[in-house]
This record gives sequence, structure tokens and C-alpha cells, in this order.
Amino acid sequence: MARILALLFLLFGMALGFVDAPQYAARIAERAGLPFLSSKFQVLHSKFPFRLGLDTQGGTHLVYQADVGSVSSDERARAMDAVRDVIERRVNLFGVAEPLVQVERSGGEWRLIVELAGIQDVNAAIRLIGETPFLEFREERPPEEREKILEAQKKNERMAEDPYFIATSLTGRHVKRAELDFDQTSFQPQISLELTDEGAVLFAELTKKNQGKQLAIYLDGAPISAPVVREEITGGKAQITGNFTPQSAKEFAGRLNAGALPVPIRLIAQQSVGASLGRESLERSLWAGTAGFMAVAVFMIVWYRLPGFVAVLALLLYGAVMLALFKLMPVTLTVAGIAGFILSIGMAVDANVLIFERLKEELLRGSALEEAIREGFGRAWTSIRDSNASSLITSAILYWLGTSIVQGFALTLGIGIVVSMLSAISVTRTLLFALMTPRLQRAKMFFLSGFSR
Repeated sequence: MARILALLFLLFGMALGFVDAPQYAARIAERAGLPFLSSKFQVLHSKFPFRLGLDTQGGTHLVYQADVGSVSSDERARAMDAVRDVIERRVNLFGVAEPLVQVERSGGEWRLIVELAGIQDVNAAIRLIGETPFLEFREERPPEEREKILEAQKKNERMAEDPYFIATSLTGRHVKRAELDFDQTSFQPQISLELTDEGAVLFAELTKKNQGKQLAIYLDGAPISAPVVREEITGGKAQITGNFTPQSAKEFAGRLNAGALPVPIRLIAQQSVGASLGRESLERSLWAGTAGFMAVAVFMIVWYRLPGFVAVLALLLYGAVMLALFKLMPVTLTVAGIAGFILSIGMAVDANVLIFERLKEELLRGSALEEAIREGFGRAWTSIRDSNASSLITSAILYWLGTSIVQGFALTLGIGIVVSMLSAISVTRTLLFALMTPRLQRAKMFFLSGFSR
């Protein structure tokens, strides 16, 4: 039974090799005169590529500062989350498969970090993000407040305040759908809005509160319409009228459907990472990983002989599983993420070392080989479980509290820890039992050589 399982493990590893590197499998199939199979591998390569981060393939790092002055302090985090979601939708429309968009707060300042890996036209991406409209509804300011602000503005004071209208909590983030429409009387183009459930409630409250008053609609800080509210409007439907042409109204509706920002943002920093620099980082990371794996493999085989060779086979299967998971989940591979993967290889070896040291102790006590293998795995399990559990807790904390770079490291390390436990306990154990023969059980030198006292 162990030999059947060992064969299945090896076949599974070979199949994962085709998933991990289908482009090489396509070349082999083509040289073997199998064009149909080669095309299938090419399709697999195009559908499931490795997703590389900004520092491994180049791209653009953008930093935006958000103006949250019009948002209450307890709503700012929620508003910034909405900004992040909108920008993610916008850059995905631009063609970025795995953008990194995250919110950062420093004191009272809120920033949005956007990383566009592999983007070619940086200026177009910046224009796309910057053109996302900031739509808001404002109600009339009380006359006494209006007069005070106007008087202050005559003295060049309070110049940033709008003397006529006050911002409300109803903004573009409450827009569910927008479409081009035409007024039934004037046939002028207008925008018909359908609001979210929350937006419908807010709009009904605003129209009920401001009957007989103007309710202004502002776009990017400029008024575009200020209709007088005749009655309470329920149902979450609204219209935006203004000096639209059919084309401009259509474009505006499309931008609103892509997402209007709940707060305005301003680009304050931009950094480009060249594709050649990204490739160099990737090549160095891969070389470091390959060199590290080879060094570990040589040590395990020289020091532990046959068990070390089995551990190397288990590590190869472990690597194939990890790379397949990176493709299928998918995981964006940054330099830090690759470092987490390489470190997890060392932790996988560490589990094998614990097992083999326990195995050595049992053999030196005079136990039979099969019994020594069972006891070695059984006695090493608690140490492996506890050490990996503590590492998983650390990875979870790093992922929860860390920045994007730290999160990439923690994610690959955490996945690697889980997979390494399975490979060390199940794969190595199965392969060792599959190699058991009566002659091998008598030849303990293959197990004791390298660590005998």
C-alpha cells in the first residue's frame, strides 16, 4: 500500500510540474511531434501565469492624499475603504489584473497607495484614476451663516468655504447605477441615477427636509445643478441635469458606473520601477532560492544518506505544490513573498531533521528499522506541531498588522508552513515505508551513516 501511495505522490508531483511550467512542457510536446498537446500546454500557460508584483516585473507606485475634511471622523475609515474599492475597479478596467490598492493613515492624514505592476502607459493610468468623479449632494446653508461667510470672504477670510450650500452625507459612493436619459419636455440629455438602499434613505431624508429649497449637485467641487425640491422623493431615483451634450452625458454616466469617489484625492508622489530592474530582482530571487535549495539538498543527502534523499524528493513535491498554489489562488509574488517561500523550504527541512534525529535515537537503542521509523515520526510530531503552530500565529499577526510588503511575506510563509507539515509527515513517511525491503532493514548503515556517535 505504501508503494502505491508513493507512486501516486510521484505522479502527482510530475503533473504539478506541468502546471508550474507548462511553457517547457509545450516545447517538449512540440519536439516530440505532438502539436495538439503543445497547444493545450500553451493555453494552460496563458490562463494560469504567475502573478508578479511591482518589484519583480516593474510598474508604478502612486501615492494619493485624500481630503476628508467634509467627512465626520467616525466615517472616515469607511469612506476611505469605499475609495479603495472604487480605485480597484477603475484600475481593473484599465487592464491591471492584480492592482495593490491600500489605505494608510498617519495622524490625521489619510493616504491611498496604488501599485500598478506591469503597467505600460503610466500617464494614462494616472489620468484614469484622477478622472474618477467626486459627486456630492449639498443642501442650502441657513441665510445667517451665508451672510457671515460672505462678509468674511470680503476680508479674504474663510475663502475655502461654500457660502451657499453645505455638504451632506450623500455622495457618489451611494450611486448604484447611472445611465444617459433625455428630459421628456426639453429633450435635453440628463443623467438618471439609481441609488443604493442606504443612498435611497439618505435622499428621501434630504428631499423631505429641504422641500421648497434648492438641493445642489456638485461634481469635483463645482455645482452642475441646483434644482428646487418640490416634495419628498422616495424609491432611490434621481436625475442630474446640466449643460450636457449626449456624448458628455454618456461619458459621465460611464464614469459614475465605474465608481464615484466619496472623497477627493490628489496625487502627491509617483515612483516608477523599470521592467529591467524588476527582472533583475526576480532573477536574483530565483537564483537565491535555487542555490539555497541545492545547498539544503546536498547537506541532507550527505548527512542523512537515504532518509536525506527521501526528504529531497518530498521537498521537490512540496515546491511543486507551492508553485501550483501560487498560480491557482492566485498569489502575487513580490521579492518579500519569494523570501517567505524560500524560508518555508528551510522550515520544511527542519521538520525532516527532527524526524530523522528521532529515528537515529531509536536505531541506536537497537530498535528494528520499521519500528524506528514509526517511533521517529510519532515522537517528532509534537515538536513539529508546536513549532509550526507558533510560526503560523506569527504569520497571521504579520499579515493582519503589516504593510503590503510584509503581508506578501507572511502569506507565502503561512501557506508554506501548512504545506510543509503535510509533506514532512505524510510524503516523507510514505516514501520511507515504500523503500522498505528485507535487505534494507538489515542494512542500517544507510540510515546511521552520517550521524552515528
